[in-house]
Amino acid sequence: HMTVRALAQRLGAEILVEGELDRPVTAGYAGDLLSWVMARLPEGAAWLTVMGNLNAVAVCSLKDGACIVLTENASLDANAQARAGLEGIPVLRVEQGSYETAVRLAALLGEQP
Repeated sequence: HMTVRALAQRLGAEILVEGELDRPVTAGYAGDLLSWVMARLPEGAAWLTVMGNLNAVAVCSLKDGACIVLTENASLDANAQARAGLEGIPVLRVEQGSYETAVRLAALLGEQP
């Protein structure tokens, strides 16, 4: 299994909140509309988004996502950073957009031939 820590290394991601870095990542999901993600985020997924706010952390916690990956160097606000720390949710950040990051994630998870 790919862990959040290994994913961060392979993506060259900055780790903004450590959280449970040894948690397995079993899926990926990309989306920025919180109500949509709340209905669809798979358990154990690395969630690719530009939403670095408290509500995003709440959705990831509620759906038991493995981590949040902020794409396009999106910012993480202070309240969200504090809550992610309390909840043990890793938050990573990459320069690439969600599409490019999703393609790389799919390859790393072996979902792509």
